[in-house]
Amino acid sequence: MPVVAINNTSVHYQQLNETGKETVILIHGMFSNLAVYYFNIAPLLAQRYRVVMYDMKGHGMSSRVTAGYDLQAMADDLLALMKALDITSAHLVGYSFGGLVALKMAMLYPQCIQKLGVIEGPDPADKEALKVIETYSKDFLVHYVNTFTDNAIMKMGKRQLEKNHRMYEFLFNETTIRADMQAEHAFFTAGGVDAIGHTTLLLYGRQSNCVAAGEKLHQMIKHASMLLIEGDHNVPLQQPLVIGNALTAFFDN
Repeated sequence: MPVVAINNTSVHYQQLNETGKETVILIHGMFSNLAVYYFNIAPLLAQRYRVVMYDMKGHGMSSRVTAGYDLQAMADDLLALMKALDITSAHLVGYSFGGLVALKMAMLYPQCIQKLGVIEGPDPADKEALKVIETYSKDFLVHYVNTFTDNAIMKMGKRQLEKNHRMYEFLFNETTIRADMQAEHAFFTAGGVDAIGHTTLLLYGRQSNCVAAGEKLHQMIKHASMLLIEGDHNVPLQQPLVIGNALTAFFDN
């Protein structure tokens, strides 16, 4: 299990196609882990790119910490990971809360980012959308536990995801993650998002409660395009091939 020590935490990561000329870093959402990409989306991207996935602190197989889940801290963790893996610049893809981390990276460290892919990035000011995301995060874990039962590799995934369900309870009940997310309520309006100059692809589920957030980002980010895909906030699980192919085409152009 590859682990790197950054900012006083141990971060678990995985890589595919390490010799790829360009790098794509995949950021998962809150209360989930890198498995959201590992089985479908990452292998598609790895046909052409070096792909790096990691478990954010407190998630998956990374260290448990009780605080430091604000976007500044998460972006700083990602920058430290890039330095540890000798990545000077990369394309970023973030799902849900991870999409906000990707946007924050583009705001703080634009020189380190090439293109941005944001999947279902929510508006932190939308309390109802955040409630839906918490529910979908539980569904994410249940979906994988119920699905990955057919062979040895998937049973390993099942055991790990059952462990991650316990991790969810830790994050939800014993850390500052919800408070830190609520403190980002002015993220869309405080300035900075509208200054992002990176070419950006916004991917949202057509039936998602977060579509309005995507439309706001589409208006705010100068070089953004938006694609609606059949599905809801769980669209990476529902349409992984569509998303993987859309991202590959976007990074190729």
